[in-house]
Amino acid sequence: MASADITIGGHAAAGIYSGLDKKNAVVAAAATKTSGNFTYYDASANAIVEVADDSAAVTLAAGDHVIGGTNGTAAVTAKAATFSDDGIYSNAGVDFTMSGATDNGITFSASVNIDAGMEVDTGDFELDGKDGGTAGLGSVSMSGAFGTLTFDDGGIENLYSDSLTNADVSYSTTVGAVSLTIAHDTAAAGDSANSVSAGYSASGMDFTLTASEAKAGTSTKLAVAYALNDTISLSGKTDQAAGAESVQTIGAKTTLNGVSVSVESANNSTWDVDLGYTAGGFALTYGTDETSVWAATATAALGGGATFAAGINQEDSMYAGVSFAF
Repeated sequence: MASADITIGGHAAAGIYSGLDKKNAVVAAAATKTSGNFTYYDASANAIVEVADDSAAVTLAAGDHVIGGTNGTAAVTAKAATFSDDGIYSNAGVDFTMSGATDNGITFSASVNIDAGMEVDTGDFELDGKDGGTAGLGSVSMSGAFGTLTFDDGGIENLYSDSLTNADVSYSTTVGAVSLTIAHDTAAAGDSANSVSAGYSASGMDFTLTASEAKAGTSTKLAVAYALNDTISLSGKTDQAAGAESVQTIGAKTTLNGVSVSVESANNSTWDVDLGYTAGGFALTYGTDETSVWAATATAALGGGATFAAGINQEDSMYAGVSFAF
């Protein structure tokens, strides 16, 4: 072995929460409607579905989420039952990262982490629950002139959509000006077992093509981003989920004097608006969409590796606390 390093880092967090989504809660209730309609997110199709007044009852699967509507009482009740009560969270963890290199120039790395306490996912307003303090193995990777090979049993996200099955192994390389990544799930037996991503940049434009196997066939997504100048960027993508109609989306983002505005609109009548403001170590964000789903967050750097964060959304889910990096 030519060289080897072991680094140790730590983190901790503490705060309060109320009405967060419970991680791994199963939403599977028939929605019996007498009038009105509702909208829900179909996790298997990665799409928003609108249920009309005269539609039959709908059964939601695990991962589906009711977004809004005027009825669908049983489905809305089932979703509400997945919310947490008020509580306090506190957690801490230690991360070990090991890296080295062989005599012939192949670098390798591995990680192990130990976490304990009650954890919340502030990005998704989700209560992850208690971590038992057991050691968890992260990815193991090897890199060289051949590219990078990564092993992580069930820990590599599907390259097309994180709602599909995670992969166990991935391979990344560069072919000319094209970056290429392939991920494989050994247990999928042909159902979303393989996904691929390819990227290319030229003249200020970034192109990304992703694809994945799915039950209904192959899903593909082509995205392009262009920096018009230092403050304005444009984007567009076409998404063809297997078994569903193609969706085209265009977007724009501008940032000036700490204020950012990002908008996206698609041909399936969906849209998103995100606003942001940063000054020094302080940041505010607000986002909403066509279903009146919204979230607002605030963060402030306190120095010494400490950060304050708070957030609230349309479901009255909220959190507030401090995180530390050691």
